[in-house]
Amino acid sequence: MDYHLLGLILSFLFNGTKVLAGYPIWWSLALGQQYSSLGSQPILCGSIPGLVPKQLRFCRNYIEIMPSVAEGVKLGIQECQHQFRGRRWNCTTIDDSLAIFGPVLDKATRESAFVHAIASAGVAFAVTRSCAEGTSTICGCDSHHKGPPGDGWKWGGCSEDADFGVLVSREFADARENRPDARSAMNRHNNEAGRTTILDHMHLKCKCHGLSGSCEVKTCWWAQPDFRAIGDYLKDKYDSASEMVVEKHRESRGWVETLRAKYALFKPPTERDLVYYENSPNFCEPNPETGSFGTRDRTCNVTSHGIDGCDLLCCGRGHNTRTEKRKEKCHCIFHWCCYVSCQECIRIYDVHTCK
Repeated sequence: MDYHLLGLILSFLFNGTKVLAGYPIWWSLALGQQYSSLGSQPILCGSIPGLVPKQLRFCRNYIEIMPSVAEGVKLGIQECQHQFRGRRWNCTTIDDSLAIFGPVLDKATRESAFVHAIASAGVAFAVTRSCAEGTSTICGCDSHHKGPPGDGWKWGGCSEDADFGVLVSREFADARENRPDARSAMNRHNNEAGRTTILDHMHLKCKCHGLSGSCEVKTCWWAQPDFRAIGDYLKDKYDSASEMVVEKHRESRGWVETLRAKYALFKPPTERDLVYYENSPNFCEPNPETGSFGTRDRTCNVTSHGIDGCDLLCCGRGHNTRTEKRKEKCHCIFHWCCYVSCQECIRIYDVHTCK
């Protein structure tokens, strides 16, 4: 099970005096709904199951930022569920399971590639944000402003130190991916692709100063984008992921597996592309071996011709239609000053679900 995802996510969740060990997302993604509330008790790194020695040392040296690591994985899973909400595989998680996605990520598929990338990016993002907010004494703002200021503005504010967040994600997540096999090579590549996305999307954020908003002086700093932009970008990379083949080489340390692009006529993948080497199941029918839940009873869009439409999402089985009554606010009026009053209306909607 140590190949499940991107390294080891630690998370201890506390329920009163009972300590619940959340097994790692990179190794089992087993935090489920629990990591919504990290406890205030100290994290005991030696008590976290499954940590390899390098991760154990990292945990002890950087104990203050370990809750941010867990928060980053949670962020990645939430973004995965948003991006795949209209797909046959919708990033469904399983409660009370050591493998939070079930067997889906056992295979070296596009889905595995995306989850590694988005979770690795999530860790880098959350750690960077936490440092900029001053929640840790071992990190803070980035003092390297990366070039002279432009016309009409000067450096100021707190530039987010994404390089440090990326370092944390790389050191912790990739610690388990040191085997000379194809899956480790794939995981390392996709982890790095996710982290590189954070660095590529850093942008200048500015604030005006002056009388009556005149913006006589403008200070700017480097900031991360909204994480939704990272999710959108990596979702595009998922759709264009490169299929690879596994090659074996004899080296001094033994047999080593590497990845090569399957189709020589296509442009080889860059460090920013996602890679995979096993085909995905179609996810149309429930299958406990592949982890597919099927698409029966999933809500579909009857007007869409895309994958979220009833034809494709329902895999040609057809769909059922029912009506739902929903209470909504309507006829809202703004009153001076300053409140809004609304009436309550009953509206009827058609809901379409897969057979």
